[in-house]
Amino acid sequence: MNLDSLCINTLRTLSIDAIQKANSGHPGLPLGAAPFSYVLFQNHLKFHPNKPNFFDRDRFILSAGHGSMLLYSLLHLYGYDLSLEEIKNFRQPGSKTPGHPEAFLTPGVEATTGPLGQGTANAVGLAIAERKLAHLYNTPTHKIVDHFTYALVSDGDLMEGISAEAASIAGHLKLGKLIYLYDANDISLDGPTDITFTENVAKRYESYGWHVITVPNADHDLTAIDHAITAAKAETQKPSLIILKTTIGFGSPNKAGKSAAHGSPLGADEVALTKKALGWNLTEAFSIPAEARAHMALAGERGKKAELEWQKVFAEWKNAYPKLYDAFTSVHGPSSAGRAGEIPWPTFKVGEDSATRESSGKVLNLVASEFPAFFGGDADLSCSTNTPIKDGGSFLGTTGAGRNIHYGVREHAMGAIANGIAYHGGLRNYTATFFCFTDYMKPAIRLAAMNHLPVTFIFTHDSIGLGEDGPTHQPVEHLMAMRGIPNLTTLRPADANEVTEAWKLIVNHAHGPVCLVLSRQKVKTLDRSTLGAASGLHQGGYVLSDRADFKAILVATGSEVDLALQVQKSLDEKGVKVRIVSMPSLDLFLKQDATVKEAVLPSSCTKIATLEAGITLGWGQITGRDGLHFGVDHYGFSAPAPKIYDKFGLTPAAITEKVLAWLKH
Repeated sequence: MNLDSLCINTLRTLSIDAIQKANSGHPGLPLGAAPFSYVLFQNHLKFHPNKPNFFDRDRFILSAGHGSMLLYSLLHLYGYDLSLEEIKNFRQPGSKTPGHPEAFLTPGVEATTGPLGQGTANAVGLAIAERKLAHLYNTPTHKIVDHFTYALVSDGDLMEGISAEAASIAGHLKLGKLIYLYDANDISLDGPTDITFTENVAKRYESYGWHVITVPNADHDLTAIDHAITAAKAETQKPSLIILKTTIGFGSPNKAGKSAAHGSPLGADEVALTKKALGWNLTEAFSIPAEARAHMALAGERGKKAELEWQKVFAEWKNAYPKLYDAFTSVHGPSSAGRAGEIPWPTFKVGEDSATRESSGKVLNLVASEFPAFFGGDADLSCSTNTPIKDGGSFLGTTGAGRNIHYGVREHAMGAIANGIAYHGGLRNYTATFFCFTDYMKPAIRLAAMNHLPVTFIFTHDSIGLGEDGPTHQPVEHLMAMRGIPNLTTLRPADANEVTEAWKLIVNHAHGPVCLVLSRQKVKTLDRSTLGAASGLHQGGYVLSDRADFKAILVATGSEVDLALQVQKSLDEKGVKVRIVSMPSLDLFLKQDATVKEAVLPSSCTKIATLEAGITLGWGQITGRDGLHFGVDHYGFSAPAPKIYDKFGLTPAAITEKVLAWLKH
């Protein structure tokens, strides 16, 4: 066989050997997609295997993450720090070759892709980041940001609704440096795609504004694949979809072209038959011909030269534009160490009552004025979420100018696109929508948390307090759902000054996502001269208003904190003393050491009550068995907010009465 075929079959056999040894995995995609993946890496992809984080590298996303063994074979054979031993340990404990790719674990893996469709939207985010950074740092004489984003996508990816949203906005933004390689093998796990997926994908993507190319024989025609990628790179005004007609499980005599090749090992006998059909004469598993390894190493050498040339341009740019260089190396969004201390943070005065969404909008714009690499967008709700960057302009996908991304009503894709921006690096970004729509964004939020991505997810209209829009828009179970996500910091500030402290935390929080939950209705700006400092937010919960010899503790969050203070006053009049604790972040508080927890919730007090306009499930972990919980363990209804609070017993009088009865027991 010729050298190209030898390299392709090396990818194939290495993949099926690893899957067979693990007795687990998906052999169909590696066997079918090996030819076009080889052409991409060998002829086009800009990468440096010894410097996998080379800043101006091309990004490659395996959105069809179940085909991970193909990616691991590519990374190993193209010189990344992924040993053959790791290949042999595919899907085993502690290996760098898990079942689905995981960013920050395996060198060369750009994004964690598991749920189908997420990678398609991540790739859009990566392409947006490339354009934004190009706008911030490129000059007429020096291009230090100039690379492509590629994503290998599958039939299953393109069935997912999130991919439709992502493709729609990518076409609208004219992201010309985004290229999807569509492994169109017409097979899904349940059988041929004609039982579920009969639309004309090419026409659909053309209608989105994409440049579409079809390679009808991607099993064999390497020249056509190469020409298609070249043409896609040349199209600068549209993202490109290259439809590559492949055979799933190519080479397997009994499983090629069938769903049986998708998600199960071929079996030892079928592996042997497949190797024979491919003309593979090396009988030992994990064999890699020296000629193939040497030829594939040439692509890495090309990448090393590209990186050296970039370093030269970067050095010239650094000398010619020292201010841009300082911004590039030290700003990188609001995660810069120590920068939070330089911001003239606002202090809101008593009487400056406002919805926390309004005060957050003011602080967000202050952050934006300090950090040019901070930007974001909303799901067609900026007038309600108060999240536009004033005078920031609309983001333009062709140039990267503008700081406000108009995501449209595309919450699913918005979250995953924001993750893609974070995966790229060099920027900080936020999203915004109503809190009830976390239901649409949860997979992306979960993946952001899993990968410690510094995305700020802003959610307004945080409770029954939004009123007349009714139960469909009143999030009652959502706070606890967000608190249940590991690595996600959820903040529900009580007033404008807690909002300021929340943004201070966000600025310094570079190793994980933050969920910032804000009110629609106005809340009082609390008198901090007689109450605990809002800086207590940083420990999650703090003593807001104390009483000597208190008999109970009332813990509240967000808009219910002022209600708790009214209850305290009512109880004072009846001779009953309670401590009020503001707990803007239950998850942060639970992470504090025992000393902090004891100072706020002393073990000597067994009477702890909670107050929040959401479900009470979960509060027992701080109240214990004797706790009392005021909340909403059911759906709301459409009415002005005060009437809803009254209906559900969330009033000073009703709460006072129940607290008094509780304390008698």
